[in-house]
This record gives sequence, C-alpha cells and structure tokens, in this order.
Amino acid sequence: MQLKHEETTGGPAPAVETATTPEKIFRGQQIPLGSISGPTYVTSQVLVQQTAYKLSDKIFSFSPETFNLDTAVQGWSRADEKNIHGETTTVTRSGAGTFALGYIFSKDFDLSKRHIPQTLLAPSLSLRHLRSTLDQLSLLYGVASPFVAHIAAADYSAQDGLVSEYESALQLAEDLGLGLVSSASAYEAQHISLLATLLATLLPTLHVYDGIRTSRETLRVIDALSESAIADVYQKVAKEAAALNKRLDTAGKVVELLKAFNSELGTSYAPFEYYGHEAPELVLVVFGSAEAQLAKQVVNALAAEGKKVGAINVRIYRPFIEEAFLEALPESVRQVAVLGQVRDAVAVDDASVQSALYADVLAAVSFADRLHEPVVVDVKYAAATAHTPSSIASVIHRLTSKDGEGEATLSLRALLQARQYTFWDVDNSAAVAAPSGLGKLLARESPSNVYVHEVFDNLVQGGAVRTDIRSSEKAIEAPFAVDEADVVFVGEEKLLKDVDAVNGSKAGSKLIVRLPNFKEEDVEKRIPAAARKQIQEKGIELYVLDSSFSPALEKDAEVLAQLAFLQVARPDITQEQIVKLAEIQDQVVLGEFADALQQALKKVEVPATWAEAADALAAPRLQSLKPTSFVPFQKDESEPALKLDSWQEAAKGLVFKEAYETETNLRPDLTVKTFTIRVKENRRLTPHTYDRNIFHIEFDLGDSGLTYNIGEALGIHADNDPQQVLDFISSYGLNADDLVQVPSREDPTVSETRTVYQSLVQNLDILGKPPKRFFEALADFATDPAEQTKLAHLGGKDGADDFKRLSEVETVTYVDILQTFQSAHPSFPDLIRIVSPLKRREYSIASAQAVTPTSVSLMIVVVDWVDSQGRTRYGQATRYLSQLLPGTAITASVKPSVMKLPTSDTAPLIMAGLGTGLAPFRAFVQYRAMQKAQGKEIGAILLYLGSRHQREEYLYGEEWEAYLDAGVITLLGAAFSRDQKEKIYIQDRMRQTIGEIVEAYVKGEGSFYLCGPTWPVPDVTAVLEEAIAVEGKARGAKVDPRKEIERLKEEGRYVLEVY
Repeated sequence: MQLKHEETTGGPAPAVETATTPEKIFRGQQIPLGSISGPTYVTSQVLVQQTAYKLSDKIFSFSPETFNLDTAVQGWSRADEKNIHGETTTVTRSGAGTFALGYIFSKDFDLSKRHIPQTLLAPSLSLRHLRSTLDQLSLLYGVASPFVAHIAAADYSAQDGLVSEYESALQLAEDLGLGLVSSASAYEAQHISLLATLLATLLPTLHVYDGIRTSRETLRVIDALSESAIADVYQKVAKEAAALNKRLDTAGKVVELLKAFNSELGTSYAPFEYYGHEAPELVLVVFGSAEAQLAKQVVNALAAEGKKVGAINVRIYRPFIEEAFLEALPESVRQVAVLGQVRDAVAVDDASVQSALYADVLAAVSFADRLHEPVVVDVKYAAATAHTPSSIASVIHRLTSKDGEGEATLSLRALLQARQYTFWDVDNSAAVAAPSGLGKLLARESPSNVYVHEVFDNLVQGGAVRTDIRSSEKAIEAPFAVDEADVVFVGEEKLLKDVDAVNGSKAGSKLIVRLPNFKEEDVEKRIPAAARKQIQEKGIELYVLDSSFSPALEKDAEVLAQLAFLQVARPDITQEQIVKLAEIQDQVVLGEFADALQQALKKVEVPATWAEAADALAAPRLQSLKPTSFVPFQKDESEPALKLDSWQEAAKGLVFKEAYETETNLRPDLTVKTFTIRVKENRRLTPHTYDRNIFHIEFDLGDSGLTYNIGEALGIHADNDPQQVLDFISSYGLNADDLVQVPSREDPTVSETRTVYQSLVQNLDILGKPPKRFFEALADFATDPAEQTKLAHLGGKDGADDFKRLSEVETVTYVDILQTFQSAHPSFPDLIRIVSPLKRREYSIASAQAVTPTSVSLMIVVVDWVDSQGRTRYGQATRYLSQLLPGTAITASVKPSVMKLPTSDTAPLIMAGLGTGLAPFRAFVQYRAMQKAQGKEIGAILLYLGSRHQREEYLYGEEWEAYLDAGVITLLGAAFSRDQKEKIYIQDRMRQTIGEIVEAYVKGEGSFYLCGPTWPVPDVTAVLEEAIAVEGKARGAKVDPRKEIERLKEEGRYVLEVY
C-alpha cells in the first residue's frame, strides 16, 4: 500500500476557516488574544482565561505549575494585551487567596475600579485553603468589587490519580452563601464564564467546570466570542443588572439577569435544563461537565426508543431556585434519581454519607405541592468515576429494572460517522508528539471537527501517554476515552505488557505497533498472548513499524510515525495533500520518507492459532491509563541539596546561605498557624485510686495571639517521652548531639535541621505503632536471612494476620521492632526516611473565650493499656499532657469544628456527651450563662451526660449542678451505667424525658449535639425519631422521622462529633 498522488477530484479545501490556526493550540503555543473569534480551535480552559482576562482588573491565580490554569493569561499580560477597561490585566500567583482579599479592601485601592470584577483561577483542590478568604469576602461583599472564581474541578488522589472533584465547590457554595454555576462543555465555557462574571455583580460567584477531561480537550468551537463581543455583552447585561428591582431577592435577581443574558446572546440557558421524554417516569438530576453531556445524550437516545426517562442538568446550583427546579421537573415523574458525587468509593458505600446535590433536590420535591410526590434516591458515585454512555445507561437500567441489577451498553449515534484513533507511547519517545501533529493536519481538512485529548500516567513505564483523536464532519460531545478506535498506534512495545491497548479497538480495525529490529519469527515473543488473542478474535489488521535499518529514520521518528499512521488509517490522502496541510516544505524529503516507509511498515498475517493462546490470561493488565499529571514525567534528577550533618556544616549553611539554600524563618515547616502557650493549671478530675485518669488542663494564652471560637478544637503538638528517647539513642548507638536533616512533623516535604535527640523527641513517631510499609522497608536492611524473611512476611500480604497480632494485640512500637530484629540496623538518615513523622492531636476545647479571654481549657483522659507482655503502655499525646507542670510552654494550634451554637440565643440546646465528650458543652453552657448574666433571654438547655460511676466520673458535676440551680441548665439527665444492677445509658435518660425533648427540639426548633464515642449514635437517634413521631402524631400529621432527621442535619440542627 502506497501513498497516492493527488487526483483531480476531492481533497481538502485550500484555505482554513478557523481564526486561530490549529498548530498553535495543538502544539501548546501561546494563542494571541485577538485571534479568538468565530470558528476557533481551542480548549475550554483557554476560553475561560480569555473571558477572565478581558473583564478583570486583576487575576489571582492559585494554579499549580503543571495545571496550566493561568498559562494564557500570564502570556497575554506579559504581552501587554488590554482588557475591556483599556488596561493590562495584572496576574499574580503568590498568596493569591489572601492577596485578593487584601487588595480589594486595601486603603490604597482605587475606588474608581470598585465596579470592575476581580477574578480567581484555581483548581478545586485549592478550595480548602481558600475557605477562610472566601468566607470573609462573602461577609463583606456589600462593600467589595464583583468577585468571580473560575474553578477547574481537579483534585489528586493517591489511589486514583487526578480526578474531577466537584463536591468541595458545592459544599463551599452552600456553606458560605456563594453563587455557583457550571459549564457542561467547551462550546458553552465562554458563555458561562461571562455569565458567572455578571452574576458576581449580585453575589460572589464560583464557575465550576471539569478540570480533567473536557477543559483540556482541543476542539473546534464554531461561535467563539471575540474581544469586542465579550465587551458588548458584558456592558449591556451589567447595565440591565444594575437596574433590577431592588426588592427582588437574590434568586429573583439571578433569574432576571439570566433572561437578559439569553436575550442578548440568543441562547436558552436555564437554572435547570430538562432533556428526554415528554412524559418521563424517571428523571436523572446531574451536575458536572461530562455528567451533563452524557446524561443529555443518553436520555435522548433512550426516549427515542420510547423509554420514559429524562434528565435535568443543574446549571445554577446556588442560589438553588426551587421554583425553577419544579418547573423543569415534569408532572409525570415518579422517581427522581440524583447522580451525586462524593469523595471516594468508601463514601459511596457509607449509607450515612449523602451527596451535596441530593439534599437540595429532596427538599425541593418534599415541599412541592404535587398530587403524586416522586421518590428521590441518591445515586452516589466517586470523584474518580470516569463516566461513559454505557455507565449512565446502566444507572438508568438499574433504576428501572425490577431486580435493580445489571449493566447496559449504549453507543452514541453521533460517533457512528466519526473516525476515532488512539495512540499509546512513553512520554520520552522521539515520536511522542506525532499525535498532536496529526491532529493539526486533520484539523486543516474542511469540513472537519477534530478532537484531541492526552492522558499522562507517570506510574506506568516511568511515564506513559495516551492520545485520543476523533475526527467528524459534525460537532460531537464525547467526554470519554475512545473505546472503538478505527486505528490504534502503539509506539512502545513494553506498554502492551502493562496496558490492554487493544481492548479499545473495534472489530475489523487496524493496529500499528512499533517494534525495532523486528523479525517475523519473533512476533509471538514480542506481542503478549492476551493481545494476540484479542487481535485474532476482533479481526484486527496488524502492522509493524520498524525503522531500525536507518539511523536517519530513527532521528525523524515523529514524521515516520505520522506517515505510517496516514498510510494505514487514511490511504486516500496524497503526498501533495500532506505537503499542503502539514508543515513539511520539501516534497522531495517527504517522498524519501514515503519510499522508506515501504520497507519500515509491514503487514503481519494473524494466524487462527492466536485465538487459542494458552497464556492469554496469565497477567491482568490496566484497561487504560490513570491520569496522574498534565505534563510528562520530569526524569532529570536535580543535584542533591547540600546536607548539614555537623555543627561545622550548620555554620557553613548560615554563612553561605545561597550555596546551601538556607532560609531563616519562624517555623517555616508548619502548614498551620501555631502559638506558644503555657500551662496554667493541670488538675486530675478522677480519684487517684480510680483506674481512669481524666484531667482538666488549662493554658494561659498570654500574648500569644491565640483566639478560638466556641466548639473548636485545640491542636497539641506533643513530644515523645524524653527518657524513652534517650534509652533508644543509647541502645541504638547514636550521638544525641549530631545534626541531621529531618522532615517536618507538619509537612514531610519540608526539611529542618535538628539534633538527633530533638528529632526523636519532636519529629519522628519512634514510640508509635509502625505501619505495614515499615516492615517491608526494614527488610532491605536485615543482614540475617531469617530476620529478612520474617520482616518481608510481615510487610507482605501473606503476613497480614501476624502483622495484625503485632499491631493490635502486642501493640509494638518502632523501637520494639528495631530491638527485635537487630540485624536490621538502618543508619539514622534511613530511619528518618522509613519512620513516620509525629502528628498533632486535636482535643475539643472546654471553655468559651468570651468568658475566659486569657485562657483555654481541655478535658482529657489518659489513654493507657497493658500489652501481652504485661507492660503498661500510654498514648503519646495524653501522657505528655498529663505530666505537664504549670508554667510549661507548649506549641498549639486551633482547628475548626462542626460544633457551633445556633445563631439565635433563644434556640434550645439538647446536648449529649459521654465521658470527655462533655468538653465542648462546657463551653456552650459557659457562654449561655454569661448571656443570662447580662440580662439576655436564652433558650432551654437539656444536658445529658454519661459515664460509668457518679462518685468517680461525675465530670464537672459541681458546675452542672450550679448551672442547674441558676436556671441556666433546664434539665440535667445524668446516666451512670454501673451504679445500679441494670445498666442505664444516656439514651435511657433521654427516653425518660422525651416530653421535654419534644418541646425543646421539635416545637422549639432547637439543635441537638452528640459528642463522644460512636456506639450510642443509633440509639440516641432513635430517641429523637420517637420524639419527632410523637409530636407529629399529636397534631395529626404524617411525618417520616428519618427524613426529618436528614432535614435537621442539613439545617445544622443535628450535629455529631464522634470518634
């Protein structure tokens, strides 16, 4: 088969209609800002940046270097491109979140720019760091500039790699009262970015889009808005927004603004968009880019077959406009299935976890005045789930089938006329850029819509890349990997052993494998049996590319790979057409490559015996690559940093700071803000003769600057026991004063220089329980074969039972293991590498700072036990705290909590605390007592407490009694389980006073809190459900107590802090 010469008919159009040339975007070059207009090859990520740049005063970027969320805006800013306000938009990265807040409210801020939007670019993984900033911004928004955050749904999981994570954005918008809109595809990314910026004139707004797949796929957008069009639409709609009726609530203003936006653009965007059968019985509610695209196409396909199914895409999640949702929901529906994202597979299986979207849909449907109330179900999926048409169809199939099981297969009709190709290679291959070049070439055909998407997996073969290309005359939406490729190209044969590269090819397709130094008799040795079996069963044509006979061809592997692909996939393309479409200027050179290709590319016969390969199932292979990065793996090793291992070297580090990269900071290792506070009081609450040491410890805040809110937790940065550390240093043969570099306890990626003694006391968890990986790592250091075998066994799958016995029964420490296996004697730097760092421990604060402004209190029980050898063991942090003397300085930090007082002072409190779980309730009662003393009206307080014996464990008993006498506490229900023959627990005391709970919790709209161990949760919840049922029955209403509990949970009136 040869490359044909040009014929008189057919061939591509001589000119390219796109405003942006394909090669710029396919090769990752900077796109001129003014070139984005009309038909354009682009990614939705670039369109988001274009809108942000044109409309913003400043852009604050929280993009990691490899995420490229701000690459385009950085380039435009350097090129001095102007925004619609006639100025160069400033782009900043360092401290983006706090810098944005500081800039907007700075006294030096130019008030004439108050109306100009400020923009944040960030992945969803950064939202946890931005929460406090956005919280402050939301509270002060009445005097702030319009603020919009374009959030790429992208997070990293050690197990699943990069995932499209929406949950944190949805939760943040709900918690902080932010607006939230989503774009489903690149075709609408520009519009929704513009809409989000307009909504920011009403409330701080998040625009969320898929940051893994759809935003990074290069495709042809037909009607991209130009710079002038963006300016025109923004200015006209912003003017209408400013004139909106001031009496409208936020939701009403959003609806009116959306109408104006649609009118200006001629679009039909809605808060909730319905697709599918005109009278559906099942409706799927979805949020997210790939989810919306696929649900729309799947339900339309099923509805065309007569199936009564539909889907609602949530375009505007916050404010959640219930009237608009119910208007979009057909009256015929009998079941509403919420396709809701949760963190991971564990959350999917956990019945107590709900998706964020489910609660809103459930509330809207439950309170709707409909003749037939549909059932609402939560169909949870993990953030790592890669949706396909078949997976969405399977969800619908399981919901509509009688047994609720089974899978469905569905292919998009739009793909039937498309050509699909997949390329597999290692990321340092000489031909790794061949697919992007082919994408550029195919994009120059007219009419043509080309889609190119890359996936990098740095954990396979040191870095592998998969590139999917789709080519279609019509625009398509297919946000998933190619699974029926017409041609598959494998550039590295080793990948065939790790990845099932043939699985994604369709029957009768073609496979090209690059096999240097190929001999036909070796084909079965070089292609795995499983791949050979698939090739034969699918009727795949097999081609081998071998250019090893010519060193010159090896240097130009990219061009040769492209020509080989074109000869197999597109034999209709002529050399002349390739010269015209590609960047090859010399047709003679191309002819030489074409001639060489006749020798390099060979078709291999596929014998029938391949279908019977005996070892086809020998080893499982990956079905696809797992995205772990957006760029190839950086394989160049940097020069190791200079080590400080003595006081002389430390002195050099201080003198020659540049050479040693020395920084002088106040605890730069800590990722949380820490404070130095001193022990004021350390008092045991239980008798010294009692077997449980529960103590009250109070710290003087002094001038530390530490502040805390009611219900928050105090993080204690505890030390290891000094004497046990000295004993280990002596037995292990270490010098306590030697200097070492050790990972910070708060951030293992940061190193600090300390003495051996300091590092063992404050950095390494040497007295803690070692994980399984420690045994595996220690085995490499064992010189005794028997000990090496034993350690490897404990660190492997076969030794799971023995490891569990050591960890849970014998409760061994790192020191115990090192003393047991003495032939395994790692150096101290190696110990640092394999021993886990110490972690801070958090304890609920038992005081209210409004009452005790200069101190903070904790109530703690010392964790102790006797191991199998009769030794008394202690919990590291609780023992450390119990031994502290007044005046001792410690390091502490503050952690937020779900335990918060209601906003209304008169709202009743129903609190249940077991043991030290009473700590936060002491703060609650202290604060309410202060309010009462100030003459304020406070709500009823029902306090239930549980412990074993009243004489020994009536914790803070005198305080509770005093508060009861003073009328602060309304009801005190104490359950001492072992003071009588029949055990009485906290839920028993609650059931005995269910009338008071009905009055305070149900009728008085109070809040319930439980703090302590998890075991009483079902029983306590059952009492609350009884109270709800009793109240409902009394007023003759039909109430579902479980649904009510869920509603109360969403309202923050059912709060658990259990462990």
